[in-house]
Amino acid sequence: MSALDAARHHLARLTTVDLGPIVTPIHPLDRLREALGGGPRLLVKRDDLIGFGFGGNKVRKLALVAARARSEGADTLITTGGIQSNHARVTAAVAARLGMKCVLVLNGVPREPPAGNALLVRLLGAEVRYVASREERSATMGAVVEHLSDHGHRPFMIPLGASTPLGAMGLARAVGELASQASPPDVIIHSTSSGGTQAGLVFGCAIHGLATRVLGISADDPAVDIAAHVRGILGPMAHMVGLPPDVLAAHGVDIDDGFVGPGYGVPSPASEEASQLLARREGIFLDPTYTAKAMAGLIAHVRRGTFRDDQTVLFWHTGGLPAIFA
Repeated sequence: MSALDAARHHLARLTTVDLGPIVTPIHPLDRLREALGGGPRLLVKRDDLIGFGFGGNKVRKLALVAARARSEGADTLITTGGIQSNHARVTAAVAARLGMKCVLVLNGVPREPPAGNALLVRLLGAEVRYVASREERSATMGAVVEHLSDHGHRPFMIPLGASTPLGAMGLARAVGELASQASPPDVIIHSTSSGGTQAGLVFGCAIHGLATRVLGISADDPAVDIAAHVRGILGPMAHMVGLPPDVLAAHGVDIDDGFVGPGYGVPSPASEEASQLLARREGIFLDPTYTAKAMAGLIAHVRRGTFRDDQTVLFWHTGGLPAIFA
């Protein structure tokens, strides 16, 4: 057995919790391509259709991370994000499924009545601690862990976005799913922020022998910062499955930060056009924080002629639809 075969075997055997069906379809985007005047063949991988907890890529990550928490005897899941965090929403749903307590440290000012992900988090019964800024989240999570531990609980802290080597393995496994469904695309375009999804897709392409370019469209931070996060996750992922880090050398970390617009979670003219175009041409919805900006990036690259007409570009729809209703 080759090293890559052994790595794929190890990846397939990672323990998960049962969150229901996670395999998602791939659909052509022929009418979007027509609206753009031609260009490469366009496809979409529909992780927005994952059924559990309103779906999205975070379900793939948390199926693995929650299994680790359960194996360590945890009774409480703790994580962080913004008030409209998709990751926080799915963490709360996983905790409910597993009969665990959930504490969320969220930055921002809560609204009454809550809407979008904030409403779902309340329905799921999570305890929420609000902080004023991103910079306060880490210290507050640490204080929550200490408090719960002192009172006899067994807390398990999940970093932002479940963007850990183990969480990213959920997207690496998804690349194998993709490879079983269709010929490998030339390019995968997706939204990138905390780095775990991109690390997983890059790692999955590497160990499945795909020459696919993975292009992340930043939702917030500069490309250099996200790239550092992604590389920091990739090395430990290789170690987890017994591969030398140089197996990833041929797979770059490719990020375009030109579509953030006015800021994180704030729509731009390009992202609003992307949302309308995909809805009116394909009947598919995008969220304003992540996928609309990623689709704006795809549209711009097609219009610029970045890709050849004989290439296939796949948009990985990472979900986040509750934020439409925030």
